[in-house]
Amino acid sequence: MRWFDDRLGVARTGRTLLDKIFPNHWSFLLGEIALYSFIVLLATGVYLTFFFDASAAPVTYDGSYAPLQGVQVSAAYNSVLDLSFDVRAGLMMRQVHHWAALLFLAAIVVHISRVFFTGAFRRPREINWVVGCTLLVLALGNGFAGYSLLDDQLSGTGIRIADSVILSIPVAGTWISSLLFGGDFPGTEIIPRLFIIHVLLLPAAIVILLAAHLGILVRHKHTHFAGDGATEDNVVGERVWPTYAAKAGGVFFLTAALLCLLGGLFQINPVWLFGPFEVENVSSASQPDWYIGWLEGSLRLMPPWEISLGDYLIPNPFFPGVLLPGVTFLLLYAWPWIEAHFTKDHAPHHILDRPRDRPLRTALGVATLTFYVVLFAAGATDVLAVTFGLSVNRIVWTFRALLLVAPVAAAFVANRLCHELQRRDGPVVASVEAAAEAAAP
Repeated sequence: MRWFDDRLGVARTGRTLLDKIFPNHWSFLLGEIALYSFIVLLATGVYLTFFFDASAAPVTYDGSYAPLQGVQVSAAYNSVLDLSFDVRAGLMMRQVHHWAALLFLAAIVVHISRVFFTGAFRRPREINWVVGCTLLVLALGNGFAGYSLLDDQLSGTGIRIADSVILSIPVAGTWISSLLFGGDFPGTEIIPRLFIIHVLLLPAAIVILLAAHLGILVRHKHTHFAGDGATEDNVVGERVWPTYAAKAGGVFFLTAALLCLLGGLFQINPVWLFGPFEVENVSSASQPDWYIGWLEGSLRLMPPWEISLGDYLIPNPFFPGVLLPGVTFLLLYAWPWIEAHFTKDHAPHHILDRPRDRPLRTALGVATLTFYVVLFAAGATDVLAVTFGLSVNRIVWTFRALLLVAPVAAAFVANRLCHELQRRDGPVVASVEAAAEAAAP
């Protein structure tokens, strides 16, 4: 070891990292669950890549699934059927991979929500907030690219919707669509191009940003909650080695075990039931993965409005499919600077807020989450109509009303709840607010 250390000089750096202190609070494990889900995604993804054929070339299916024998399908769909029925452990790997993608996105969203509600994005962590938001965008894109590869009726419908949204982009839309599809929809180029995006470009970008995210975390030291001797100048918790490493290892194996349990026992994305993609067909009750649900809902709730600028028409899908996500992520990226501008608080912060101590931020966050939860639910208007025997139009108008009323009501309740909890805390809150005021310039 000394021979390697003389040449690489890693012992001092490694000792410094192992002596780092991590706070002992369950909410700090949310980001780690995302990281461990990503590791499972990479491991299962490598296995699946050995068998997946990223081609739209037509072939005749002759595998073990009798209902589709003799049917002409794409090579991509054929290889997914083989993975599901004829490759040893193939279906298990497929389902673990899919569940891991769902958990990966869920853990990122919950982790970002924790960072938002506790103010962990404030100076000096603005850059890490931007890195985290970019990881969310990349994870969303890679998730969509992944389940679009299978070329079944459900994924084909999703790609058709995506192409319509892309075409609605003024000026650049037709160029972007042509670049992705190699011509008109659906073409034969989209699957191999999505494959490269899914297994190479986006994972590489995620790995690079994850490394940057963790590097900045080490550089800034970890945030922590007030109490137990915590100050702006220290970190109260456990050293990485051995206590925190043992705990993190346990969380990794629990995450992997949960995903294997889900993949082994709970069916997900049974593409053999959906059938191969046929351009002229759209199956009823087509539902995307949960993280795309809010975009599906926004497309369904958007009134049939279009804007004419001279001879140029901005199509309807542009507003819910491009403008809304654009505004969403623009505000998300800019939030640290928006809050600092209005609160005049530009001081560094290493102690986290309790959500109750920042009623306005908490109310805005709750309202925003409520807005997107309503959109998510609206993505299932057809399922709700069939399930409850109601008119689709009536359900759409109900969700449109909820979209206006529910966020305001949720913000009001959250604000009142924060003030009530502050009143019950009494002097503790007073000391926290005083500390916040003292930290402000």
